[in-house]
Amino acid sequence: MSARRRTPAPPREDVLATAMAMIAERGLEQLTMAALGREVGMSSGHLIYYFRSKDELLLRTLEWSEGRLGAERARLLARPDSARERLDAYVGLYVPGGHRDPHWTLWLEVWNRSQNAGTDARDRQAAIEGAWHRDLVALLAEGISRGEFRRVDPDRYATRLRALLDGLSTHVAIGLRGTSRPQVLTHVEEFLAETLLADV
Repeated sequence: MSARRRTPAPPREDVLATAMAMIAERGLEQLTMAALGREVGMSSGHLIYYFRSKDELLLRTLEWSEGRLGAERARLLARPDSARERLDAYVGLYVPGGHRDPHWTLWLEVWNRSQNAGTDARDRQAAIEGAWHRDLVALLAEGISRGEFRRVDPDRYATRLRALLDGLSTHVAIGLRGTSRPQVLTHVEEFLAETLLADV
């Protein structure tokens, strides 16, 4: 008898992209190992071999999505615009597109599960947050040096601004009534005008 030819597993990035697409199209509750396996032509056991658990699959998918967002963020922040214009672009990228935004849906689920996560998972989540924070601190420092922003402490201000963005973005992602993306962007614009933008 001839040996059965094994179908090669798809590249791991393809699996993560498919997982993200399933979240966008069907919602996080429909993302099971079995359903994902059917989409990519793998058994749920094979997926568990690759990712060890659903928690790890979700975190890997979030890291993959953050990698794409990080590249887009770097592109926006490298534009030859004013610091204010690039800050607006940063905020626009940060705030979810609307109710059930797939990236934010995944982000909220991973953070909810992190209550029981180990040190490695927590460190990886901190790395995701740290990248956003460092980019914002650098942008604030540049705006201050150019006279576009008031002389605030960039690190402290970044922490407070991101806390505001996280809270309002969570409201958008879960579909809280009266908190749409345009409303959030208006709130943030007013906050920046009151606390950061230099008087001209």
